Amino acid sequence: MSTDDQKRAVGYAAADLVSSGMVVGLGTGSTAAWFVRALGERKLDIRAVPTSEATAALARELEIALVELDAVDAIDLTVDGADEIGPGLSLIKGGGAALLREKLVWEASRRCVAIADAAKRVKTLGAFPLPIEVVAFGHAGTAKRLCDALTECDIGAAPRLRMKDGAPVRTDGGNLIYDAACGAIPDPALLAATLKSVTGVVDHGLFLDLADEALIAAPGGVEHVLP
Repeated sequence: MSTDDQKRAVGYAAADLVSSGMVVGLGTGSTAAWFVRALGERKLDIRAVPTSEATAALARELEIALVELDAVDAIDLTVDGADEIGPGLSLIKGGGAALLREKLVWEASRRCVAIADAAKRVKTLGAFPLPIEVVAFGHAGTAKRLCDALTECDIGAAPRLRMKDGAPVRTDGGNLIYDAACGAIPDPALLAATLKSVTGVVDHGLFLDLADEALIAAPGGVEHVLP
């Protein structure tokens, strides 16, 4: 299967987990978009919480009823893509610059399912540059503190401001994204805690102990993976 066919397969498989009456978290990115399209085809009686303006626009186009996160007590199921899936379903997310809203929705969910093509499965996190969301004010100073934090964790990466069309990428919340090409992350939990302690950091793309299961494309179809 091509990469796009793999994304479609896991997106449609994840849609089978949804039933009428549920509150569903809608992830962001090319793989999550297949899940949203599959939901649109099924015409279920659900309410959905989008993790980005792009996902919200797609859901509206497909006539999926949307609701604000603050309007629900909990989300029954969230399905979202991942940039890397490591041991124990540790994840790197944030390639779509929606990591903060994604993490808020994941934290509010009873069940979280990561979906991905086969190439996203890795033995060690870090080959995909780790996204770190920072406030725009004083971001150059924050970047220097991030370098120190990475060094503390034995990672020699220099975070780079994410740019597009000659301008810094802005999240839906107006923040900036720095990407750290870690190469390998020896201790994801230590790095996660260290990054969160840096003044100016809003959040990071390490999703640890959040995924309950994953659907990953495999030669025989779709593999169901548990932590």
